[in-house]
Amino acid sequence: MAHDHGHHGHGHGPDHGHQHGHGDGNLAQMLDLDAVVLHDFYREVIGWAGSLVAGDPRIVDLGAGTGVGTFALARALPGAQVTAVDMDEDMLGRIRHRAAAEGLGDRVRTVRADLDGDWPELGPADLVWASASMHHLADPARTLAQIHATLRPGGALMITELDAFPTFLGGSADAALEERCHAVLARLRLEAGMHMGEDWGARLKAAGFDPEGERRFDIELRAPLPDQAVRYAQVTLERTRHRIEEHLTGDDVARLDAIVATLPERPDLTIRATRDVWIGRRPANA
Repeated sequence: MAHDHGHHGHGHGPDHGHQHGHGDGNLAQMLDLDAVVLHDFYREVIGWAGSLVAGDPRIVDLGAGTGVGTFALARALPGAQVTAVDMDEDMLGRIRHRAAAEGLGDRVRTVRADLDGDWPELGPADLVWASASMHHLADPARTLAQIHATLRPGGALMITELDAFPTFLGGSADAALEERCHAVLARLRLEAGMHMGEDWGARLKAAGFDPEGERRFDIELRAPLPDQAVRYAQVTLERTRHRIEEHLTGDDVARLDAIVATLPERPDLTIRATRDVWIGRRPANA
């Protein structure tokens, strides 16, 4: 849900992500705030994921990050066993600590693995959850084949992706600056070979999955916004500034700093985001 997003080796590049060396506390904070602020979206998509499985499912969360999906799925499906997979040992440590604190240590386990490499044994899984992680892959076809093999026959894959960071300044005098920032990020993602805007439905079909559902969520949250939403905007814009400041003018950098500092007082702060979800199922006879 969440998300963050070259990622094909080690390091993040122009976006946040969930599988390669997160490396800063702001990313973890942003991932957690994303789930809190966009809670209606997460509640709906987790409910959808739960409808795909029955009984006491085995679930794999690919590119788990801070465990937003891991814990949401574990809470929604009390009989589920969830395996959180990520490259970042610090993130996996957070998940283990939280699982113990919430009494979920017997139902949540962690596995360190590079999604672009050879995986340890993760299956058979009833559901694979991949939230904002697929666009980082060096070879999506190879990874989809590994997911297909990890799922039991009849098991489901849910992919959630985002086209870009949320926007916060639309309709204000600072909208043009935010648009310039997003254009720089989009160019850097393209140069890094990231799979943004991918037709994952077509990818699923080519990998031998039966496409089972697809939906786009358009999210808009208007003022007055709670403190956590304001902090979410601040952290996201701070990360944007850090990642692209060398591509901006000095005036733009100074204005971004001023925006971040004054966000709590802004009456025009609006959070707009889009998330796309695809469902694929491994055929029962495959």
